[in-house]
Amino acid sequence: MKQTQKFTAIIEREDDGYVSLCPELDIASQGLTREEAQANLVEAIELFLEVADPGEITKRLTKETFVTQLEINIG
Repeated sequence: MKQTQKFTAIIEREDDGYVSLCPELDIASQGLTREEAQANLVEAIELFLEVADPGEITKRLTKETFVTQLEINIG
């Protein structure tokens, strides 16, 4: 039976497309649309998990990742 694990995806507009990043694994991808960038990131993560050395996966997953928003006073 396959396991399911959740990862963070940060997707940003860049020029004429989108860039996607998974900070837990330090894996990035891109696409012409937000949906394509997300799907490509999922594929990149799956491929990495299939072929990476288990030690490399463990090393990358030991980092703590926090995603938050900051409120900054301007002016």
